[in-house]
Amino acid sequence: MTYVGSSRLLPAAPRNARGQALEIIRQKIITLELAPGSQLSENELAGQLGLSRTPIRESLILLAEEQLVSVVPQVGTLVSPIVEAEIATSQFVRESLELAALSEAVDVVDAGQLADLNAVIAEQRVADERDDTELFFALDEHFHFALMNISQHGSAWRTVSQAKAHLDRARRLSLSLTQQMSTLIDQHQSIVDALAGGDSRAATDALRRHLRKVFDDIALIRADRPELFDPPASSRRR
Repeated sequence: MTYVGSSRLLPAAPRNARGQALEIIRQKIITLELAPGSQLSENELAGQLGLSRTPIRESLILLAEEQLVSVVPQVGTLVSPIVEAEIATSQFVRESLELAALSEAVDVVDAGQLADLNAVIAEQRVADERDDTELFFALDEHFHFALMNISQHGSAWRTVSQAKAHLDRARRLSLSLTQQMSTLIDQHQSIVDALAGGDSRAATDALRRHLRKVFDDIALIRADRPELFDPPASSRRR
């Protein structure tokens, strides 16, 4: 059973040209295919995506509002660095919504939903064996959306996804540096086990620990790839 790209649970992607461009460019930034500091050309992006420059330009304006790109005078449009303050804000939004949804899910989850969650975890273990990080992240998105969907709050997942763009860049760096895929999968299993046992406090505690795992690795990530991060405020004032 595979969940990657499934339309059964995941919200549908926008279909208009601007929405298509926005989602593709945004995903390239989040996956670090377009790394911080990369220069973006409207003409090149339009050619790559088979679109006119107008939806590309509109998408870059929206991405600038998310602080994922920035316009630098005499230079052009660049992919923005990762900002730790934005990671913290992303985490706040994600944690607030996911924990609230999970606390409601404990009383309504059924055997079929638990089986689906365990099936996703089983596929993540396969991804771990194959060292397939892209498959892991696709399944991770599905897992967290499915958790929210149990309590009928799946429509809030798009809000979570938009809020966690900066966080997702840090998460990908964290995984590539620390090889912690198996740890994250075990944390998923702990959440599902607590959910199956009807223990709301254990489930939310397990989810909170899981979501905050990335903060343990931020210092390590910055030390290894400082060029990808915005300088600390104290450094900018000097």
